[in-house]
Amino acid sequence: MTKKRVLILFGGRSAEHEVSVISARSVYRALDRDRYVPVLVGIDGEGNWLFGGDDEEMLLTKRVMGAQSALVRLGNRPGELVAHDGADVESGRFDVVFPLLHGPYGEDGTVQGLLELAGVPYVGAGVAASAVGMDKELARAVFSAAGLPQTGFVVIRRSDWRENQNLVVQEVERDFDYPLFIKPVNLGSSVGISKAHDRDEMIQGIDSAGVYATKILIEVSVEQAREIECAVLGEEDPEVSGVGEIVPGAEFYDYQTKYIDDCATLIIPADLPGATVKQIQEMSICAFRAIDCSGLARVDFLIGKDGEILLNEINTMPGFTPISMYPKLWAADGLNYPDLIDRLIQIALARHSRRRDLKTTL
Repeated sequence: MTKKRVLILFGGRSAEHEVSVISARSVYRALDRDRYVPVLVGIDGEGNWLFGGDDEEMLLTKRVMGAQSALVRLGNRPGELVAHDGADVESGRFDVVFPLLHGPYGEDGTVQGLLELAGVPYVGAGVAASAVGMDKELARAVFSAAGLPQTGFVVIRRSDWRENQNLVVQEVERDFDYPLFIKPVNLGSSVGISKAHDRDEMIQGIDSAGVYATKILIEVSVEQAREIECAVLGEEDPEVSGVGEIVPGAEFYDYQTKYIDDCATLIIPADLPGATVKQIQEMSICAFRAIDCSGLARVDFLIGKDGEILLNEINTMPGFTPISMYPKLWAADGLNYPDLIDRLIQIALARHSRRRDLKTTL
């Protein structure tokens, strides 16, 4: 059997760059070498594509770095890379792309659009689902239309904030009570998130979130809520995993808690009644289908003290780091890491084959 060549694309122009490198390292090591050959391409902080072949060395640093001679781009024919001087990179041939990119310029539909135009199969959601899933304002509008319950929220534009800060503060305080969560609209990995207990903390939080995004989400904090996550896998008839719980070990699950302090506890399976688990699984499938997602997603929920289940967000390219919930949920259900990666690749290839049969001319 001819081995498929999997281009692992990672890094990128995002605040989640380092998380992407860790995810790529984990997938590279778990890839079944009896079936697949890894082809590494890292995107540095400036957006340059750097070729690493199948050598893990490229994954051993926190950030993508490389020499100018390693620059590559997609070729004119599907499944090929060419060097910056136009020469073919023979060892850069590939059959499918696994875009392990988190955040803007990777998880938001931009790279997915590039791969669609290049005519190559890729793991994960398509252009529209990626774009909607990344933008918390758009996602919430879609989820609301699907009848999925969510926390109260408002989205403010950074330009409005800079123009009339006092008016924005007054409008937020008119509609909501503290504490409030403040988040960049288009980032994951808990980057740029803060919790405001008063006006001063809200102002500081909006300023901090505005460093990362031009739109800022302000949402009601569900106090003493349980943080629950569920994994979805598939295409037209997606499967859903059991559910897990995150116990942050801090006031909330921010980037520091998640990746630096490593003080959060993951509980799999979550200690919940069967009826609650079933409802979360059904809501996960509903959210997945609402944005027309495909391949994979992690769907996050909050359960309030009164037992109400609220959809928090969907992640169309969840982390694949050693501490990530998505692969852990499937492992708990009996699907190990290499087999999970295999399933994702096969789903991507099958989807590409189906789409290729669609008529594109009149």
